[in-house]
Amino acid sequence: AAMASLPSGGEQSDRDDYEYSTSDDDAEYSWIGWFCSRKGHEFLCEVDREFIEDSFNLYGLRALVPHYNEALDMILDVERMDEAPSEERQAKIESSAEYLYGLIHARYVLTSAGLNAVLEKYYNAEYGRCPRVHCKDQPVLPAAVSDVPHEEAVKVYCPSCEDIYSTKSRLDGAFFTASLPHLLMLQYPDIKPPKPTDRYVPRIYGYRIHKPA
Repeated sequence: AAMASLPSGGEQSDRDDYEYSTSDDDAEYSWIGWFCSRKGHEFLCEVDREFIEDSFNLYGLRALVPHYNEALDMILDVERMDEAPSEERQAKIESSAEYLYGLIHARYVLTSAGLNAVLEKYYNAEYGRCPRVHCKDQPVLPAAVSDVPHEEAVKVYCPSCEDIYSTKSRLDGAFFTASLPHLLMLQYPDIKPPKPTDRYVPRIYGYRIHKPA
């Protein structure tokens, strides 16, 4: 999806209203690494920290995500020095961080770096393989039937038979976008497999079933 133009002066951030420090062990353990490694999150790529730190890439997301500042700090492993939130508020911040990361992920995977990350997962068949027999275990790509959050779970697209299938993943399809598999094929046309020529032929006792006239 095309990014909106950034108004003159950029989007005002109120992150400076807080004192904060960055954890020393970011390189060893990060929220992004933890979140993407959770069971059921195998489809997610680890978004580059530099991408998230560039406010232009996040333009417009503040209005969509409750507790935006705290959620962004959580994603970036920023330790806030103000008073610790209540358990209820902390749970809401964690939920917002997960949602915000998904929205950022949707933008990141359409960039050159993001497409490369998706391509690597595709080569390793981390998104699974096409269930269609005649596609011969063709690796699939994540896809969405809607770019609107909370509408549909992520699907998988087979570049061989060019169809989409349901998957066990319950991640929001909007975190991947409907454009992703097709943009990847445009960017890397050499990875597109030939369309299968074999088709299933229904038979009874070895004889093909003829369609009624």
